[in-house]
Amino acid sequence: MRQVGKFLIFIKTLFVRRENFRKFFSLFMEECIKVGYKSIFIVTIVAFFTGAVTTIQTAYNLTSPYLQDYLTALAVRDMVLNIVPTLIALIFAGKVGSNIAGELGTMRITEQIDALEVMGINSAHYLVLPKVIASALMMPLLIIMACFLSVYGGYLISALTDVIPSSQFIYGIRVDFNPFVITLAIIKAVVFGFIVSTISSYKGFNTQGGAFEVGKAGTQAVINSCITILVSDYVITQLFVG
Repeated sequence: MRQVGKFLIFIKTLFVRRENFRKFFSLFMEECIKVGYKSIFIVTIVAFFTGAVTTIQTAYNLTSPYLQDYLTALAVRDMVLNIVPTLIALIFAGKVGSNIAGELGTMRITEQIDALEVMGINSAHYLVLPKVIASALMMPLLIIMACFLSVYGGYLISALTDVIPSSQFIYGIRVDFNPFVITLAIIKAVVFGFIVSTISSYKGFNTQGGAFEVGKAGTQAVINSCITILVSDYVITQLFVG
């Protein structure tokens, strides 16, 4: 409970003694490039092959002559659109979360954060808030892209390997589609982005010691972010679907 209280106080400090908008916007754009643009490659690879492998595995398991081919695509669509947001969030926690914790931890042990405080700058607002907003904004864009690429990966593998006819795949991903699935994925993405950025920033910002503690903070940031993502995934799904 003490750690939860410290974390909530840390979140509160992000919104006091704000910097001027021009400087904040510059920092925000830099963070968007770090957490969004530089994550596109890994997200593309993971999403595309997730859709491709899911299509092959589902087609292999649904071999009953009583099942129509389009049911494979329908199953793939439902699985990837529900699994991909959580999968990408876990990857985001490992890549971006560890980087945030390491960056802030290094700044803390080298007294750069203390120097900002001496100059009268709210270091939490200056260093952390751009990362939080950038993560909450970039995460939905990454997940939307990942959902598209996972479905496209399934379609491409169906066309190249003939596991199911591509026309049946297209029909399957369209039939009985509920658009709220995309809305739910975006809601999860915003929450996941906030979780990863705030937990990682908290761990890095409060690092004490030396290089070993910086590495430990990065590890704790990833572990705590992953656990919180899985719990929040269940809670959000239960609230909106259950």
